[in-house]
Amino acid sequence: MFICSVRASTVRFFAILALTLAVLVSLLAVGGQNAVYASAAGIDGYDFSGIKEDADRVAFLLQFGIEVKEGSAEEESFTMPENFDRVMMGYNEVQKMQGLDISKYQKKKVTRYTYEVTNAPESTGPLYATLLVYRGRVIGCDVSTADPKGFVKPLTQFSALLGEMSE
Repeated sequence: MFICSVRASTVRFFAILALTLAVLVSLLAVGGQNAVYASAAGIDGYDFSGIKEDADRVAFLLQFGIEVKEGSAEEESFTMPENFDRVMMGYNEVQKMQGLDISKYQKKKVTRYTYEVTNAPESTGPLYATLLVYRGRVIGCDVSTADPKGFVKPLTQFSALLGEMSE
């Protein structure tokens, strides 16, 4: 015959340990998902969240001094690639210049909105503002030209860019 005795304090210790581990695992599971989304909010005083409709996107662009025609966006949904090629890594570097990182959204379905900028100098040709939106947050944004020899710049540099172009 085998007899095992356990004190109440030992049972309580293992019960608290199991409960703590369960809470920790659930917090990591939920918190890990939210950590990706939280990275795009409040960078340099700009609000990157609450982007649900066209008016929200236009207001977002106005934070940077970019004026566009409301309702004129081209919209395209796509899945962010799992492995970034040279072009995507270069585009991510542009995003990192303004505190964003699109590599956190690999394999996620995002929507790209492209607007024509109305307050750009006519001498530059058309400028376009592009927003990458995931679940109501801007995760990537830029201003660019359509010219193959043109540029892609962070939105945070738009006012400086206007100064360079008007000279």
